[in-house]
Amino acid sequence: MAQSIETHSAGGAREQMLSLFGKPWSGVAMLGIFYLILIAVFSVLSPYFLTLRNMLQIGGNVAYIGLMAAAGTPLIIAGGLDLSVAAIAGLTGVVISMLHGMGFPIWIGVLLAIAVAGAIGVVNGLFTTRLRLNPLIVTLGMMSIISGIALVLTGGLTRPLMVPGFNWVGSGRVAGIPIPFVIMMVTFVGLWIVMTKMRFGRYIYAAGGNAEASRLIGIPLEKTVIILYVISAISGAVAGTILGAMLGAAGPTAAGSQLLTVIAAIILGGTSLNGGRGSVWGTLLAVLILGTLNNGLTLLNVSSFWQDVTRGVVLMLAVSLDQIRTRALGE
Repeated sequence: MAQSIETHSAGGAREQMLSLFGKPWSGVAMLGIFYLILIAVFSVLSPYFLTLRNMLQIGGNVAYIGLMAAAGTPLIIAGGLDLSVAAIAGLTGVVISMLHGMGFPIWIGVLLAIAVAGAIGVVNGLFTTRLRLNPLIVTLGMMSIISGIALVLTGGLTRPLMVPGFNWVGSGRVAGIPIPFVIMMVTFVGLWIVMTKMRFGRYIYAAGGNAEASRLIGIPLEKTVIILYVISAISGAVAGTILGAMLGAAGPTAAGSQLLTVIAAIILGGTSLNGGRGSVWGTLLAVLILGTLNNGLTLLNVSSFWQDVTRGVVLMLAVSLDQIRTRALGE
């Protein structure tokens, strides 16, 4: 009898932990509450924070990071990882600027850069699925290769990208909303539809949840993962295009410093590093939280060095939270 009560109590405790950590929307709700608290704190500390102009600026500034984090979310859910995405963003700007300098229309450079990114995604996918290599090692090596090529092509120098129609993509607005933010939100909505309303979305969760069982029932895991690597790589190209349009320049390492922010946003948003669990809306909220944190600290004249420290602390906390979730679920 005592054993039965003890088992029931343990089951009740487990259900409580599941309600807190296991349901995707509960995690999103917790992030939403934290985001509102963060907004309230910065609103009190700075009179310039809670204005429409500043909030729209935050949305525009985090858009290219959000794009990479959005595409990285289903990849990590499926058990993959892409550390080369920020390097792809840097290479994209270099390719666009070089081709434009040769006299090609700017959009030819954009399309070619996206095609190159897609090819890189295929390579990453093949190495991790067919050769069964660790995705961390594969994409870390690819990041080094891409960064090196970008530096060789530019000599480490920033190249101008001042083309009015092109720059409008980075600085223009639709109904007062920054175009980069609109592109980011369309991406999140599209991925949410794919992951929740389509068969391919079930393949994503199956690949990360139990790959061997999924393979036995006929789910095309290798094809699914390769497609996700291609999507991730293309998101890097689109992010690099937006960043180049915003800055009016292309630097070989322009987005490299944001890789940690991308990974932190995905994990902080509730996506498990072990795969099989996560949501794009959690990632979106995490992106906004990190962007708001940077913006608020800047308005308070906090040194950029301390902002780097803050990003590192957030990443460590995000990984710790992921481990707490994993243990709570008994995985």
